[in-house]
Amino acid sequence: MNSMAGGGTLLTFPALLLTGESAIQANATSTVALLPGAASSMAAYRDEVAAHRDWLKTLLLPSLAGGLVGALLLLRTPEQTFRKLAPILILFATLLFAFQALVARPAGEPQGPAKPRRLGVAVLAQFLVSVYGGYFGAGIGILMLVILGFLGLSDIHAMNGLKNFFGICINVTAALLFVVNGAVDWGPALLMAAGSTVGGYGGARFARRIGQKKARAAVIVIGLVMGISLLVRQ
Repeated sequence: MNSMAGGGTLLTFPALLLTGESAIQANATSTVALLPGAASSMAAYRDEVAAHRDWLKTLLLPSLAGGLVGALLLLRTPEQTFRKLAPILILFATLLFAFQALVARPAGEPQGPAKPRRLGVAVLAQFLVSVYGGYFGAGIGILMLVILGFLGLSDIHAMNGLKNFFGICINVTAALLFVVNGAVDWGPALLMAAGSTVGGYGGARFARRIGQKKARAAVIVIGLVMGISLLVRQ
């Protein structure tokens, strides 16, 4: 799901909640578990990413800084507060997917090169997205695709590879903080990491063969069901 359309957190986070994890521990565990999947997915897109390596330097620092700030905010959020926020965050991320499907530019449609003002806006937007990513994470892939499109990129495979790289930057800083603070449940994290590694690489290869519409539709349905069910449980 993350390789093709994003939204893996919409499965892993509620799944961990259903096993009895606290909301903050489930979020931290999910962040760590999905890191190998993002790395394996980016490896599958390595050729496309290599052709756009300049963007790696441009958005690297705001991704690292934002991820750290978001993780610090999460660890300082009371458990009950975050549990109440969780279904709202899931529904918000789901709506991002639906919105992105409506505004997505046709593949290959060109845009001009990014101007300095656009670069400044993109750096600020990437920092804010990264703060959200370090705090919760679901939907950041879609937000980053919007930023990359704003900068003029149109190759969906290159954009997926780049957003996976920035996702790794965001989640590595957040994951290190979660590990140091003992917020990760390592049993489920390792099991999910194994699945995300295989799925990340396989999904990237599969994405080249089929369109993303069906995958995105599945993410939207799952997200709505999970968010509404958590609201009902509360």
